[in-house]
Amino acid sequence: MKMKTMELALALAGAAMAQGTYTIDGTHSSAQFSVKHMMISNVKGEFTAVAGTLVFDPKNPSASKIDATIDVNSINTREPKRDAHLKSADFFDAAKYPTMVFHSKQAWKSGDKIQVKGDLTMHGVTKEVVLDVDGPTAELKDPWGKLRIGATATARLNRKDWGLTWNQALEAGGVLVGDEVAITLDIEAVKAAPAQQASGM
Repeated sequence: MKMKTMELALALAGAAMAQGTYTIDGTHSSAQFSVKHMMISNVKGEFTAVAGTLVFDPKNPSASKIDATIDVNSINTREPKRDAHLKSADFFDAAKYPTMVFHSKQAWKSGDKIQVKGDLTMHGVTKEVVLDVDGPTAELKDPWGKLRIGATATARLNRKDWGLTWNQALEAGGVLVGDEVAITLDIEAVKAAPAQQASGM
């Protein structure tokens, strides 16, 4: 019985190591966005506090998983007054909904990319989205001996689907803020230690 238990533990550990579990490095990761302003230009910004985990097996991309949390209060558009407005109840209502969360449900290979379907919870609303993922890259060892991978994920969202409906009509026609938002996630992640892999951390 003990032998079977040991064999099962080793098998699970081996599977976890084959897949590879990685922790998002918030220092080198960000969530960027771009939205139309006054129908004529794009305003860009980012959320600088991103955390979470990735599971990736290069031999089986469909087993990929992403769990990510973004701190809404980390928004930065290089204009403090605009940042304050975006955090207010007119937009993200950061006091009530301080985080955005993405939890993947399915992944599949699509050409040279991986597509990941999952639930995005933002502003108290959960909707399904599909991310187009470039990568992950091959593992590289950093100067401290840790293994790292990188990936970039993109998507286009309609902010109204998450209840972000504030706008202002323009005298010449059109609106102040566009509805479609282009999202880019730049992720760098560190491979978990073998003990963490085996325990599923």
